Amino acid sequence: MSATTVSTLTRFTGFARTLLTSLILLLLLGTIASGTSENIHAQMLKLGAYIWDDYFVLRGDRPITECNPSPNIETRLDELEAEQIAENADFDLLAEEFDRDSARDSLFRQVRVCQKKHDDAAVYDAGLTPAVEFFRSAEHVFADISLFAIAHQKLTLISLLMLASIVATSKKSHIAFRAVHHIKDHYISSTAQFVSYAGLGISTYAFYIGSLNSGTVVAHPELFFVLMIGCGILAAICAYHFMHPDVELESGGGWLRALLTIPIQTFMLLAAVFHFFVTEGHLPGIAIYFTQIFQLTNLHLAIGLYILAGMLLKETLLGAKLFDVFKPWRMPPEMLAFVAIALMAFPTAYTGASGIIIIAMGAVVYQEMRRVGTRRQLSLAITAMTGSGVVLRPCLLVVGIAILNKEVVTDELFHWGFRVFLLSLVVFAVFAMITRKDPLKLAPISEALMPSLRFLGPLVPYFLIFLFSLLFYAYVLDTYLDEFSAPIVLPVIIAVLLIFERRYSRDFHERNKTAGAAPTISKAFGTAVDNSAIQIGALLMLMACSFTVGGIIERGGGVLTIPEAFGSIYTAMAFLVLFLVLIGMIMDPFGALILVTGTIAPVAYAQGIHPIHFWMTCLMAFELGYVSPPVSLNHLLTRQVVGDEEVALALQEGDSFYYRHERIILPLLVMGTTLLLVAFGPLFYMQMLN
Repeated sequence: MSATTVSTLTRFTGFARTLLTSLILLLLLGTIASGTSENIHAQMLKLGAYIWDDYFVLRGDRPITECNPSPNIETRLDELEAEQIAENADFDLLAEEFDRDSARDSLFRQVRVCQKKHDDAAVYDAGLTPAVEFFRSAEHVFADISLFAIAHQKLTLISLLMLASIVATSKKSHIAFRAVHHIKDHYISSTAQFVSYAGLGISTYAFYIGSLNSGTVVAHPELFFVLMIGCGILAAICAYHFMHPDVELESGGGWLRALLTIPIQTFMLLAAVFHFFVTEGHLPGIAIYFTQIFQLTNLHLAIGLYILAGMLLKETLLGAKLFDVFKPWRMPPEMLAFVAIALMAFPTAYTGASGIIIIAMGAVVYQEMRRVGTRRQLSLAITAMTGSGVVLRPCLLVVGIAILNKEVVTDELFHWGFRVFLLSLVVFAVFAMITRKDPLKLAPISEALMPSLRFLGPLVPYFLIFLFSLLFYAYVLDTYLDEFSAPIVLPVIIAVLLIFERRYSRDFHERNKTAGAAPTISKAFGTAVDNSAIQIGALLMLMACSFTVGGIIERGGGVLTIPEAFGSIYTAMAFLVLFLVLIGMIMDPFGALILVTGTIAPVAYAQGIHPIHFWMTCLMAFELGYVSPPVSLNHLLTRQVVGDEEVALALQEGDSFYYRHERIILPLLVMGTTLLLVAFGPLFYMQMLN
């Protein structure tokens, strides 16, 4: 291509990406606005009722007053009796006698209703002032926004998924085992993605046509159209990539290693294409299971908002300042790692899945661990393990368990989840001490305490902004930070922190003096939104495609089957643990939750395993699955956010087998040991009691 053509194409590509990220930002902001509007509307109703006693009458249309509020009851009864006699003139023998007393009672009730309408109309006429009209117009606007958002929630989700996936695909940023380095990698990866997206598009079309031919009314045809158009664009991008490989790609490369460059969701879709197209001959099957993402629409929209919050947080200095507090103590890396895991448990509990928090904050954790001198292998291990807070309040995944399973409630799950989290911290501390390379020695208190306290000073403004923001939401909008409001509240608070830091933080500008001009607010927001678009596309597409894997397993396409009976409860638990770990390796937590609820949980209950015990085991098995080879999703997500270069450098470090592979071995030791204790500890305890 000529230089002019390349320049024009580059400008068009840049414009298209800017347009896509802008649309993604609008969808995310729209979700935040709709959630906030719902709270504002509720508060305006309270305020209206407080100011005007009859506001609930005034906020609607004027009551219809066509009825007579003072009729002559006896005359009306005579009319009704005459009408009944006339109607039953031909059925004298079968006609019922007119019940005057019952008719009188009915008329009195009608009169009371009519009088109430006239009274309300009088109140409406007397109380409808310009102030009321203005207030109710504003209140109706917020109500309409909330209702519109609820009615179009699924459309918002599928639009966000497709737009973000287009961004991730165009930037070749989907989650894979290896990055593309050779020309063979490029062709294999591009071809596989093209086939997978084409297969999803064909399946969606077959699903839509089948729904029409069945005679059923397609409730939301726009969802099919968005999905089909999105798949067409994704396939076109992959075809374009195939025909235009990057010039910096190396020649050569092995075909088997090239397979590892295929994104994980592409493997899932290819498996679904083979199973549903070839094995079953059921073309709509992929789309049927792919669209199960709509069963948890709120949760998946929340994931997008959490990622946006994480990317905004990454643009602030909050993480660096938080780790600065511990720097004067000169903690050994293993102790600092313990602190990092404990700190990350809180945001993980709000996001609901370890993969989400790694995408959102993994780069911050890794950068700060490296900044204070922690070795790369341990830093990567800690970043991959930052999701240990999924059992803490107010984790969305735990809420989902309680929603789908009537045998458990959230209070019990969170009660035991906190104890499981403490157990995992103890297990980590034990292995960290066993494998530590440096002496377990801290700086003297006299030397470290005052500098550590001084580092708390720069955190005070952040704390105050966070506190006042929560108070504003609590007292003005009657919204408290919990598992339902956090996706709406946290991005707003972090955006306020970012604006404050860029405008008023002297420390921020001092830290950026060496790098020249500090990033502006608009640039920081732009970077955060760009990164959010990529990560949302990569993670949400992976989650949606994992539902198709669940479909393969559910329809008997998997290699595992669940026995109807076991020799003992220990055998049953061992089998369930292995099954759950395998599911955790290949599915996202929310998709796995639906599969486990319908297929595995009833088996566990039938074997006498307590529901709370089963779900605590399930959550820990998922966490072990996320760090277990050959998939190791958390490690892949870690590489996604820290970069291939850091992982490559980590592989060159270490003076023994353990330290060369510490990023894999340490999470396996910690999560595996914790899982065994959680799964079998209560069984042994109950046996001892009996």
